[in-house]
Amino acid sequence: MKVLVIGKGGREHALAWRLHQSESVWKIFCATGNPGIHQIAEPVAIAPTDFAALIEFARDKEIDLTVVGPEDPLAAGIVDEFASAGLKIFGPTAAAAQLETSKSFAKAVMREAGVPTADFESFDDADAARRYVRSRKRSVVVKADGLALGKGVVVCRDESAALQAIADAMDLRRFGAAGNRVVIEEFLTGEELSFFALCDGENAIALGSAQDHKAIFDGDRGPNTGGMGAYSPVPQFGAELEARIMREVISPTLAAMNARGTPFRGVLFAGLMIDGDQINVIEFNARFGDPECEALMMRFDGDLAATLLAAAEGKLTEASFRLSPRSAVAVVMASGGYPGEYAKGVEIADLDRIEGNAPSEIKTKWALNKIRVKVFHNGTAIRDGRLVTDGGRVLTVTAMAPKLAAAVDAAYQAAEMIRFEGRHFRRDIAGRALARISATGGASV
Repeated sequence: MKVLVIGKGGREHALAWRLHQSESVWKIFCATGNPGIHQIAEPVAIAPTDFAALIEFARDKEIDLTVVGPEDPLAAGIVDEFASAGLKIFGPTAAAAQLETSKSFAKAVMREAGVPTADFESFDDADAARRYVRSRKRSVVVKADGLALGKGVVVCRDESAALQAIADAMDLRRFGAAGNRVVIEEFLTGEELSFFALCDGENAIALGSAQDHKAIFDGDRGPNTGGMGAYSPVPQFGAELEARIMREVISPTLAAMNARGTPFRGVLFAGLMIDGDQINVIEFNARFGDPECEALMMRFDGDLAATLLAAAEGKLTEASFRLSPRSAVAVVMASGGYPGEYAKGVEIADLDRIEGNAPSEIKTKWALNKIRVKVFHNGTAIRDGRLVTDGGRVLTVTAMAPKLAAAVDAAYQAAEMIRFEGRHFRRDIAGRALARISATGGASV
């Protein structure tokens, strides 16, 4: 089949890379893509939100399946438009995507479905939100209701911080229209987990778990980012917990969406807080996470295109795939200054040392230890024949190995080979899992 991928980041590069390995795929296009994606997919110079042009292109090229990566086209209704044009596309409708695009909507669905989540209230009025915070007298989380590039969530340890978060969102408009409404919820303790399920409106299949690292600095310090690294699977959360999540979170959510007349097709990403035996949903996303997708696609074993097409057609029960039991670790290399102001156009050097020309001793070590390394492009461009930075998150260096510790070592070894001025990356991805493994004397997964 011919596949069109929508998007230009590391998530889309990982999807295109795995689609390229699908037996059912013989041609991939990407709108708009990046230099990494363009090595395996033909670039399409159409903006992801120019639906009319994308539909015309898909018809002209007889595209069999369109795969949407980012949230903005989903929120704007790309699936609705493609479906109306009789084109097959993987992702939720705009109404179903509200599970991500409106936190108050998602909370209402969870309340209807009996899905465990933190107590909350939603506010359209800033003064009412402030009165609520003053009445709580405890830590809360303030969330901009709409899409805010992963930066609209503020954990507030005291009243002052909560009042400032409300002011930032609703008075100062730091997140634009996303802050017209805020959701204020109780602060939960525990360990965060990202869980993914493929859905076809009626049925769902687990697509594994990962653990993201949002803060910019080691030890989860500093402001939140779009994600500085991830690893999968998460060793302390096994098959029993996965079954509970499917039973207590995913299935009732799908049932509630159906009851509303907005069935969910696509990938449902549940951000969870696990505290002992207690599961709580922090938020839903209506697409693959980034950088979780890079780790998951390393582990995916099967025909991704056929699987996503089955979900889009409501035939997920016919899909067949597995996830490798090996561990995958994704380390994001960022531009200097990110998540604040940063320069673009900075030359990237020595990427070719990983992409086929690694020193012989390193290649031998990776081969002997069954380690696979792949670099996915997030924010890169070609300027005057040179590969340069073109975003805050630049590259995601991803490694897979039989053991978590080996995957971590390989990812960092590869990241150290790549150079660009101002580059920085967290050096503790999967650190908590490795510490837990070491403390219990268990074998790494």
